[in-house]
Amino acid sequence: MNKQITNSILMVRPIKFNFNEETAVNNHYQHKNDIKVEEIQNKALKEFDDFVNLLKQKGINVHVIEDTPLPPTPDSIFPNNWFSTHEDKKLVIYPMFAKNRRMEIVKFKNKLIDIVGEKNIEIIDYSEKVKDMIFLEGTGSIVLDRTNKKAYCSLSPRSDKNLFLKFCNDLGYKPVTFTSYQDGNEIYHTNVMMGIGESKAIICLDCIEDINERKKVIDELKENNKEIIEISLEQVKYFLGNVLEVEGKDSKRYIVISKTAYNSMTKEQIKKIEKDTEIICADVSTIEYYGGGSVRCMLGEIFIK
Repeated sequence: MNKQITNSILMVRPIKFNFNEETAVNNHYQHKNDIKVEEIQNKALKEFDDFVNLLKQKGINVHVIEDTPLPPTPDSIFPNNWFSTHEDKKLVIYPMFAKNRRMEIVKFKNKLIDIVGEKNIEIIDYSEKVKDMIFLEGTGSIVLDRTNKKAYCSLSPRSDKNLFLKFCNDLGYKPVTFTSYQDGNEIYHTNVMMGIGESKAIICLDCIEDINERKKVIDELKENNKEIIEISLEQVKYFLGNVLEVEGKDSKRYIVISKTAYNSMTKEQIKKIEKDTEIICADVSTIEYYGGGSVRCMLGEIFIK
């Protein structure tokens, strides 16, 4: 049986983190102001380093890759969008919507292969699909129930249905598709509004406006005995859907949540999570504000042993 969570994570330490104009076209969670790029980078770097230390303190194995100045990759801090790894020794590379994000693959792919080990891995590379303007952005676009071999995808300009179905066929997953919305806009990444752990699913069902699609998602989760913890449309804006369950020392389970998201939670939501999973709360508010992504986006899971 495949594991749902891992204790091995890849993170990319930023060097020129900033508001990315190319991704802001359809990431409505990004913001910009007149603060100097150097100041934004310095704040983001501190948040990153503190986050890494917090994970390590809990016994999570963190592999850190240092970004380089050239070519500029302002969103390198979010590596989960360009790769995923799987227990059957598969490494999947994905086609990225923003041109400057495609350079992350060029810069970091070989370093990732060094970390997972070159021997006996199968690389499934979809990145050339960008030539046909087809995009599927890793575990941003796809939320995986690895144990039960189900893949959930909120369709959007960054999450192509046909390529998602190919991914499911290539890796043996049952596809579950739907469309989600925030303030009338299609949500660009599935992991903005849902995350799946060993026994729980944190999800904003109100984002799924089509009643039949919503019922389908609920039924699929309940079929595998996932406890559904509902979050509100407002909490999605605070990145409460952008969470990840990981494994720490002595196989202890943790759910990683940002400080912004945690502060938006109700006592009942916290109680449901903490009954069997400890919360790791990281302050990544600068990264969230300018990058439009939170803790889950910063964590590239490594399942290849």
